[in-house]
Amino acid sequence: MNSVTQLGCLIDNLIEKNAAFACWFQPSSDSPQLIAGAENDIIFPGSIQQLSRARGFVFAPFKISDNAPIIVLQPAIHLKGYSQIQEFDPETLTSASLGQETKDPCISTNFNDYLVCVNHAIEQIHAAKFSKVIVSRRICKERKNESLGSLFLGMRDKNPGVFVFVVNLPKAGLWMGATPELLFRSDGRHAQTVSLAATQPLRPDGQYCWFTKEIEEQAFVSRYTVDVLHRFGFSTYQTKGPQDLETATVAHLKTSFFFSGEQIENRLGEFVEQLCPTPAVCGLPKVEADQFIQAFEPHDRRYYTGFLGPWRLEQSGTDVYVNLRSMEIEDAQYALYTGGGITARSNPEQEWEETTQKSRTLLNAIEALQEQD
Repeated sequence: MNSVTQLGCLIDNLIEKNAAFACWFQPSSDSPQLIAGAENDIIFPGSIQQLSRARGFVFAPFKISDNAPIIVLQPAIHLKGYSQIQEFDPETLTSASLGQETKDPCISTNFNDYLVCVNHAIEQIHAAKFSKVIVSRRICKERKNESLGSLFLGMRDKNPGVFVFVVNLPKAGLWMGATPELLFRSDGRHAQTVSLAATQPLRPDGQYCWFTKEIEEQAFVSRYTVDVLHRFGFSTYQTKGPQDLETATVAHLKTSFFFSGEQIENRLGEFVEQLCPTPAVCGLPKVEADQFIQAFEPHDRRYYTGFLGPWRLEQSGTDVYVNLRSMEIEDAQYALYTGGGITARSNPEQEWEETTQKSRTLLNAIEALQEQD
């Protein structure tokens, strides 16, 4: 059995045991990492700010609640690379005994309901309630007998340039995804964040023409990022972009911001709390956009559009991503989440098509594996 196949089998084993673990590939890396632990290795910080004192793999929701708390899996076991993973015996782990919260069954958002919500958002924008809001929808896909370890590895093969993850944690459940959006990175000396927004279908020639609506949508996020940097006293920083960022199915506009990590080393939680949720996943102003989401989205996002990743892990530091292109895996189905940024220039039918394009990141991997069986 080769090392890749062995990793897939290990993930299946950990899921079957209901062990608490997270496994991921950093963008453009061929080296997987895995953190696993027992019940007493899991903590539930009451706020993002409290993460300043934490270390491990963080899994944070869009909105903190009893149903969706912040979770940190501390690194009782931290394996890096195939060789260490090959030597790991999963029998040393116990199952995660804390039960999952009761959730509503997955119901796919239909076309008409989504368009009604988007139209209402546009009306609210024209009425100056807010300038941008993200409207998401759910897609339910039947789960068959496919190996989830193989699905994770297949997703990595199709999306090598993004953060690919599988997470199984008490209260959160089992999640998998391939997100292109870096939220925050720091090695202690240097830090980085990005503003990522606007979407077009992938073009074989790589030549993209961005329209006013898309440029404005991404600029909202960049301006907000600059505001956060100024709040923390950054008078100097470097930027790169806007530039095209291609994933396996779509392209986005991205601007990167580079600044001193030392200046906020003891305030990481506070800094990330100010970033979250970004206008790329909530809207602007945040309070009004969030109120719209809570009132009109028919589903609970839970961990979709939250963030996740290694937090203060040894030399690798902090490297957390927005939880996009993700799905919650249930016994009989996959609950996929996808959304789009609504502005005054949005076209509802085009927004539906954009969310459909984004969902192909997950659906392509699922369907490719199901066709093999």
